[in-house]
Amino acid sequence: MSTGNADGIGNVRKEELYLASIVLKVPQKQVKVLDHPDLQDGFGKSWNAKLLSKIIKEEIVNCAIDLVITFDNYGVSGHCNHQDVHQGLQKLLQDTSHKDVEAWELVSTSILRKYSGPVDIWLSLLSAKFHLSGVLHCFLNEHPRRSLAAMAQHRSQWVWFRKLFVSFSSYTYVNCIRKIN
Repeated sequence: MSTGNADGIGNVRKEELYLASIVLKVPQKQVKVLDHPDLQDGFGKSWNAKLLSKIIKEEIVNCAIDLVITFDNYGVSGHCNHQDVHQGLQKLLQDTSHKDVEAWELVSTSILRKYSGPVDIWLSLLSAKFHLSGVLHCFLNEHPRRSLAAMAQHRSQWVWFRKLFVSFSSYTYVNCIRKIN
């Protein structure tokens, strides 16, 4: 939704995303970075849910998208812009008849689970098995080293604590998504 220009290096971060997509074997034509003046990255810079809803709707229509995966209401790290994207998609799903679009959210975990690395695979699978409200799917990352290599492409952000985060983060090994109703 943005170039990540909070520190004035949006063009660098945009290029880093393209490099990471190459490592992940995502075709470059499927990667799009927006740079809307009202969607500038940063803590304390809230994004308008109505604007996000409009932009998401345009992308769904223009690219014939039938499935969207977003952050949940916590936004994995509590980042306000991640939470705003969730709210924008929620608004779209509430305001329109986009019932032909399937929407899923990445489930945020507790701080303890977040830094438990591959140990969380078992907890995630158990959680999915006994999940009572709605549909929950867990995806195992068969290539965690590829994830590390992709993150390393973000050189402007590849500082010691992010290296530790990616190494010990449960999100490197398993991700659970929940269907948004």
